[in-house]
Amino acid sequence: MATDDRHDVTRSLAAAGRLPDDHVIVICGATGDLARRKLLPGLFHLAKAGLLPARYRIVGTAPAADAPGEAEFREHARQAVARFGRSAPEGDQWEAFEQALSFGSADPGDTAPLLAAVREAERAVGGSPRRLFHLAVPPVAFGSVVTMLGASGLSEGARVIVEKPFGTDLASARTLNDTLHAVFDESRVFRIDHFLGKESVDNILALRFANGMFEPIWNRDHISHVQIDVPESIDIQGRARFFEGTGTFRDMIVTHLFQLLGFVAMEPPAALDARSLREEKNKVFRSLRLLDPAHAVRGQYEGYRGEQEVAPASDTETFAALRVEIDNWRWAGVPFYLRSGKALAEGRHMVTLTFRQPPLRMFPAAAHDAAAAGCDSLAIDFDDPGRITARFLAKEPGPEMRLGQTEMVFDYAGSFVQDHALEAYEHLILEAMLGDQSLFTSAEGIDRLWEVAEPLLKHPPPVEPYPRGSWGPKSIHRLVRPHQWYLPDGR
Repeated sequence: MATDDRHDVTRSLAAAGRLPDDHVIVICGATGDLARRKLLPGLFHLAKAGLLPARYRIVGTAPAADAPGEAEFREHARQAVARFGRSAPEGDQWEAFEQALSFGSADPGDTAPLLAAVREAERAVGGSPRRLFHLAVPPVAFGSVVTMLGASGLSEGARVIVEKPFGTDLASARTLNDTLHAVFDESRVFRIDHFLGKESVDNILALRFANGMFEPIWNRDHISHVQIDVPESIDIQGRARFFEGTGTFRDMIVTHLFQLLGFVAMEPPAALDARSLREEKNKVFRSLRLLDPAHAVRGQYEGYRGEQEVAPASDTETFAALRVEIDNWRWAGVPFYLRSGKALAEGRHMVTLTFRQPPLRMFPAAAHDAAAAGCDSLAIDFDDPGRITARFLAKEPGPEMRLGQTEMVFDYAGSFVQDHALEAYEHLILEAMLGDQSLFTSAEGIDRLWEVAEPLLKHPPPVEPYPRGSWGPKSIHRLVRPHQWYLPDGR
């Protein structure tokens, strides 16, 4: 981004009260993979875009056994930005960012180095900067790190970003929330779901509520069914230890796809603020029926049990598909089909709303039905940068009334300049600094989703094998009958 453009963005955000206060940002787990791939490159991009505070410092921390020196940490950050960032670590902007980096180790019995690093960072910033902690640590460490922050006094007045997963069932989620709330009240807890930081997820709200052509038909009278599809072409990529304890249902459906369902199905909020958005999403979650194991398919790609550290008789699912129903006035009788899995035919991020057929058919049924498969739908691709496709029938040229499929496409990349676009983590870190919880999940919402999931967790159907590069077990077609799965190049 050019300097003038950056200054324009900064001025406009400042005028709207959307520039963060001065901050000390502490990355817990600063030497780990998440910090290397996302957080350090993302913070540098925010700095280059003029979206970090006027005065800030970034403090990395990790257990003393893994702690680098300050010079080593700065070199670690430079290599991370060089490999995973959108801008090269060079020039005056990199030098300023690098000088803002420091490090302080921390162990439950010895937080003195971290305390000293944070105090020094606060003195360098001056005044009374806010503190933001990002827990880029494994889920098993959440409790101990939060407790350590509380015992050291560093949590006082601070905000905390917590990574997924938020527990593995209802009991563990409640225990985690109790641990968090013993140190941070709910207004200071930011449970991050990077799906919700995508520009195209925000665009679902814009599509629905800013356009009179869509909101009046966004209901059971006009929509036949909804599909939320997040297939992944990659396998578990050596993460067997994590995956064996989690599986696709916990990792993707409860954490990501249910949150997307909340945005798609919510009622119009009174305002685009955190309280209104979260309350409308939570109303959707309260209206969800408990999951029926008979309406779920669990799959496992062939060869998964041969992965290193996977049990020979593992029942962990690498694929999950299910039918979800919402008992409220807007969506009664409309099934929501959710699907995600590893080692599938391709990677996509799709929400597809399929509309009901007109009550009176003017056209010959055979010609209409042959052409109509996959039409009468609105497909939202929320992979960055995203697109929206309306599929419908039109008359083909010629003397006969023959119908053919066609579509209208809005392409985010082709319609807007992308210079100001933020990646999901960048967007969410900025919102956390601003204290805006709109795109973060609440304790109530997480609790309810695990409650909805309990029947399937307690009585899971057996996993079914599926070939790598397929679309999952064949039984997924029975799950959606009389409808079909809609994805380009495969169903």
